[in-house]
Amino acid sequence: MGKSKLLEEVRQEIRRRNYSYRTEQAYTSWIIRYIRFHGTVHPKKLGDTEVEQYLNHLANDRNVAASTQNQALSALVFLYKQVLNKETLNLDNLKRAKKPKKLPVVLSHTEAMVILQQLNGRTLLICELLYGSGIRISECLRLRVQDIDFENGQLWVRSGKGNRDRVSLLPQKCIPKLRKQIQKVKSIHQKDLTQGFGKAILPKALARKYPKEQTSLGWQYLFPSSTISKDPRTNLEHRYHISSRQVQRKLQKAVAETDIEKKVTCHTFRHSFATQLLQNGYDIRTVQELLGHKNLKTTMIYTHVINKGGNYIKSPVDTI
Repeated sequence: MGKSKLLEEVRQEIRRRNYSYRTEQAYTSWIIRYIRFHGTVHPKKLGDTEVEQYLNHLANDRNVAASTQNQALSALVFLYKQVLNKETLNLDNLKRAKKPKKLPVVLSHTEAMVILQQLNGRTLLICELLYGSGIRISECLRLRVQDIDFENGQLWVRSGKGNRDRVSLLPQKCIPKLRKQIQKVKSIHQKDLTQGFGKAILPKALARKYPKEQTSLGWQYLFPSSTISKDPRTNLEHRYHISSRQVQRKLQKAVAETDIEKKVTCHTFRHSFATQLLQNGYDIRTVQELLGHKNLKTTMIYTHVINKGGNYIKSPVDTI
């Protein structure tokens, strides 16, 4: 199944549109599951009814989350529209998985600092960037050396969610640590070059136009992996960035050392960044731009978090 002609066509179309490798993995995985669900019948022989059956199976029998069902739907819409050239899917009988309305877990500034004090080294710097810039963990780990703009006090987020670029804050506290980290990257890169490696993966247009840029320091990942690996798309042996799981494990260990009972993940720092800015009086449009939200409604969730807080409404018992 992994080497089938159909899946190769899917992968080629995804890469042509410059979707991320994680999107490629997710889409191909859902397409494989869909085909297996219908007894390995080719999708050309399947249609709206079969797509509905599979998505309803996910919601009713597998009890998946709404976001999971939506991801499966996106994969199948991509398959039929972009690969099989079927313009629309008629899904009138689709039973949507219920998406519960949940407020994000946020940390107070004191709680965030308590957790950060339990961290050290590279993990501390990463979490300080998450909390100080509001970027996602994936965006942080994909940072290249040239994305850090010390002169203007900002960092560039390239190809963020929705394949959009944006500028975010560069915490002043992180600058000395970032300079040291770049020196470490430089040392690793020079060693790689002497061993015949050191090439970075560039966007396709740039790689063709400026092939020598592949070995420049600016294109190296800010948080490089300890090992050289082969890129699954280009087969280039290069030094990728570290895994988010490494950061998450160390963060969980740090939280366990505190008295904080909240469920804290790397993404919690992003939520906390947004609420801190709003509490400090910054305009919600500014926060929206920094977070890279396409829709203002997404950013509005943080106003609900603030309004639910203990300082918004005075409890009757406190007036006694």
